[in-house]
Amino acid sequence: MTTSSPARRRVAVTGAASGIGKALADMLRAQGDDVIGVDLKDAEVCADLGTPAGRQEAVRAVLERSEGVLDAVIACAGISAQVPATIAVNYFGVTELLQGLRPALARAEAPRAAFVGSIVGTKSVAPEVVEACLAGDEPAALAAAAALAERGQGGALYPASKTALARWLRRTSVTDEWAGAGIPLNAVGPGVVLTPMHAAVARTEEQRRIVAQAVPMPLHGHAEPEVIARALRWLTSEENTHVTGQVLYVDGGAEVVLRGPDRI
Repeated sequence: MTTSSPARRRVAVTGAASGIGKALADMLRAQGDDVIGVDLKDAEVCADLGTPAGRQEAVRAVLERSEGVLDAVIACAGISAQVPATIAVNYFGVTELLQGLRPALARAEAPRAAFVGSIVGTKSVAPEVVEACLAGDEPAALAAAAALAERGQGGALYPASKTALARWLRRTSVTDEWAGAGIPLNAVGPGVVLTPMHAAVARTEEQRRIVAQAVPMPLHGHAEPEVIARALRWLTSEENTHVTGQVLYVDGGAEVVLRGPDRI
């Protein structure tokens, strides 16, 4: 008796050259999937998701390489700099890419989509940036972000980008274009992940102490990128038939510690 191997799936992964995106792309390739990586360099599709033209090029190139059909799209690309580009990459680089590739997902038999959120997406910061993002007004969002940076409040931009993504997810996931078309759309909200992005902001013992206090992770501490990749792999697998609109916190318990046991 022979058993058939799982069908090979075609998956687009942004941020595929490093960190969580690379861990996920490697994992998917190891199980036999056809991965179309998107990044600034060292990927099948090289494009700058921080610009409208770069996003359009990424969508065009992915559609060309996938022949217009995708089983999954997973957006992992992101930055944490205290500059307006953080909003451009983290919010518009995710939402516009997912929207642009949605028709290719709709042509697949079991389409799935997900992106990387963050535990900091639970914070209420920079409402003017968040609202401009949700309105789809990138110039206004970038202008508001620039004003914050000029006032020395650039540290609010990364949380604002992830807060906007979490709210966009809840607005979008249950629409006719996504749930109605049979496409689960979810996010993973990591705590501290041991990636180059984390290393850049935790160079000294004092910086590492501040990070540990800001994001307490009582279960096993800081995570390797593969931990987050495994969660994204399941959310975008054919096994996930009914989970949508959710931020799955893979954070060692940080969300519970920070928001309290009575928050449900």
